[in-house]
Amino acid sequence: MAGRPRCAVGVPNVGAFGDPKLLVSMAVAAEDAGWDGFFLWDHLLWRDQQWHVADPTVVISAVAARTERIRIAIMVNLLARRRAAKVAREAVTLDVLSGGRLIVGAGLGSFPAEFTAFGESADPRVRAARLDEALHLMDALWSGQPVTFRGEHVTATDVTMLPRPVQRPRIPVWCGGRWPHKPPFRRAARWDGVMPTHTDYGLGETMPPAQLRAAVQYTRQHRAAAGPFDVALEGRTDGTAADRGAGHVQPYVSVGLTWWIEAVGWWRGTSDDAMARIRQGPPVLG
Repeated sequence: MAGRPRCAVGVPNVGAFGDPKLLVSMAVAAEDAGWDGFFLWDHLLWRDQQWHVADPTVVISAVAARTERIRIAIMVNLLARRRAAKVAREAVTLDVLSGGRLIVGAGLGSFPAEFTAFGESADPRVRAARLDEALHLMDALWSGQPVTFRGEHVTATDVTMLPRPVQRPRIPVWCGGRWPHKPPFRRAARWDGVMPTHTDYGLGETMPPAQLRAAVQYTRQHRAAAGPFDVALEGRTDGTAADRGAGHVQPYVSVGLTWWIEAVGWWRGTSDDAMARIRQGPPVLG
C-alpha cells in the first residue's frame, strides 16, 4: 500500500485473551485510538487446554459489525485444517459486512496438535499442499464465475459463489512464514503480502531489520505479479514515548515494512495492560 506505513493491533485468541467480548472491546478501542487495523490469531486449541480459546471468525465478524474504519484480519488462518469453500464464503460475507475492510491471512500453523488431536495429518508437506490448493480455490470462487477445481486435497465441481467480494481484484491475501525457511516466502510472492516471523525470535522479540530485509528481498525476487505488495511485522513499541515508539519502527520501514503490528498478549502483561497500550495509540509515523 502506498503512503505512510500503517499500524495494527495483533491479539491472541487464547488464555486471558480468549474472551470474545474482551476482544471486540479491544477492536473498538483500537479504532477509537487511531490504529489502522485489528488482527486476531487463529487457534482451535492451545498447549494448555485449560486456557480459554475464542473462535476468531466469530470474533472478527462481531468486530466488523462494531467498527467502521479499521482493517480486520485473522493472522493467520490455518487453512490446512479448514474447508476452503466454507472459508471462501465466510471471507466474502465478512468483506461485504465490513465494506471491504478484510485481509485474509494464511499459513501452516505452529501447533501440530490442532491437527493430530482430530485425526488429521500434521506433516508440513501435507499442510503446505492443502494450503496452496485452498488458496487457489478460494481465489477462483471469489471471481463469481463457475469453478471446477481438481486438486489432491481440495475439489470443486461447477460451483458459482455469489456475491463477489467488495474488494477488487480480490480480498488481499497475506501469507505467513518463518524465515529463513524459504518455501513460505515463495508462496507469499504469488499473493498480496507477507508476514514474516523468524526461527530465532519468539514471543516478545522482534526480528532485526536486516533479517526482515533479507526476507523481503527474497520474496520480491520470486514475485512475478505487478501491483501493491504488503510487508507486515509483529513487534513491540513503547506507548509512553513522545512518538509512541516510531523510532523503533522506522528502521523496518526503511527495509520495506508497510504494516507494523503491535503484538499484545500475556508475554507483555495482562489484558488490562494490553488495553492500556491500545488506548495510547499507534506509533507516530510520517
